[in-house]
Amino acid sequence: MPEVTSAISTSNPRKLHIRRARLTCVSGDEAGQSWLMERDVIHLGSLKTDDVVLSDPTVSRRHAEILRTKEGVILRDLGSTNGTFVGPVRIKEVFLVPDTHFRVGRTELVFTPADEIIDVEPSPEDHFEGLVGESVVMREVFGILERVAPTDLTVLIAGETGTGKELASRAVHARSQRKDKPFIVFDCGAAPDNLIESELFGHQRGAFTGAIEARPGVFEQAHGGTIFLDEIGELPLDLQPKLLRVLEQREVRRVGGTKTKPIDVRVVAATNRRLREEVDAGRFREDLYYRLAVVELALPPLRDRLEDLLRLAQHLLIRSPHNHGVDGISSEVQAVFASYHWPGNVRELNNVVERAIPFSDGTEITIDALPEALRTGTTGRHPKTVIKPNVMAVPSELPFKDAKDQLIEAFERQYLVDLIERHGGNVSRAARAADMDRKSITRLMKKHGIKRGG
Repeated sequence: MPEVTSAISTSNPRKLHIRRARLTCVSGDEAGQSWLMERDVIHLGSLKTDDVVLSDPTVSRRHAEILRTKEGVILRDLGSTNGTFVGPVRIKEVFLVPDTHFRVGRTELVFTPADEIIDVEPSPEDHFEGLVGESVVMREVFGILERVAPTDLTVLIAGETGTGKELASRAVHARSQRKDKPFIVFDCGAAPDNLIESELFGHQRGAFTGAIEARPGVFEQAHGGTIFLDEIGELPLDLQPKLLRVLEQREVRRVGGTKTKPIDVRVVAATNRRLREEVDAGRFREDLYYRLAVVELALPPLRDRLEDLLRLAQHLLIRSPHNHGVDGISSEVQAVFASYHWPGNVRELNNVVERAIPFSDGTEITIDALPEALRTGTTGRHPKTVIKPNVMAVPSELPFKDAKDQLIEAFERQYLVDLIERHGGNVSRAARAADMDRKSITRLMKKHGIKRGG
């Protein structure tokens, strides 16, 4: 069973601890056969879809499972007809220790840990699929991805907005054995709350108003491949147990349905939140976090890898589909880029480069092609934000406090209207852009009578 704890940090040495396990058949029809297990839930039984398929007629279709938990590895009987035994004792659930012999039906198996501790060395490469970087911190990211991508391990990618989390997830898929199978993206912060369950797990016809036909969810669509759960921290708390069940049982039941369907997917999730803090605050389930963070990988913000900036800008410039002849960046622009704080990270850099291309007259991006805010706000690592004053009458006939309160109310409402409109009515995305809690945004919208449509 795997347990990988990895965090990109400034401490050395950095290691990956991968807890794998091997099951070996000691007696029975499969005697001598062994299985190296990488997944965090392993099913044993006679079904062809089980991870360990046993031909013993006394073994039930879904006989038992081996489950990785925070406390250890558990062997659990799944209501089998002929039972699961450790020695002479029929068990429902028991922790496994090294070299535990147990029996399912008449088949005897032995559980053996196969741990691997890997020193994380910076990759000699300066890229990994679509990710680019020469800095040590990025080459360490590449080093971890090189080790993890070919496995079937679940990966949780953390990082600020715009650091390349989706690119990293696509890179994991591209270097895996599932590369020729589907890669499905689901943004947990984009779907309306009342439709997330249906989008994830599918629905049957008539399951709810508007469900005029049956539809598979993204887990079914990703069968055989990889599903990327973006902004997993936005998943409503009431849906988290249902996602956990899918991850553990690897089967889905559509909304309004009664039957379950097996699914074979690798899960890569991403968040810009600190999920450990969300767990402590009661906003994210600890067991779901543990199930997702088999490998936890943090992507550094651009300001912490400035040595990559010019290489990245050049890379984005060359690969732009709208570029027709611009192949360089002037030294003046390079200086501007180096002094800017890049709160939007690589995504913001890409947007700046894309915007500058049509405004560049020659073969280089020049200072005149940059947005005004970037040109005027680059004297330090934290640029000044240039706000054009709005024409707003100052109610000087009122007492100072009343006039101030009135202006603040007007500012709050206009800011929220623009914010919500700019993010298409998506409150979660608006909250992230404003660096505010979602509940605070919702409270202010209610206060000012603002609906999602503006």
